Amino acid sequence: MTASDPKKMLNQIAGKPAKIKRYEKHNLPRPRNKGETTKKCERCGRTGAHISKYGINVCRQCFREVATKIGFKKYS
Repeated sequence: MTASDPKKMLNQIAGKPAKIKRYEKHNLPRPRNKGETTKKCERCGRTGAHISKYGINVCRQCFREVATKIGFKKYS
């Protein structure tokens, strides 16, 4: 019983309420309220290299694309 999506696994054990309860307790992903995955880029959805200073909320790759439009200037 392997599945990439947790919901598919619930379909496989549909008739067994005790197994469903145990599976939901130990295997379903939990909602995140802290850590790296809570902050996502507003443009592309990446979670890494997030710039939240000044309320920008974009990743560094998207920041390089839109920096001049926002008003940042590159020196040197």
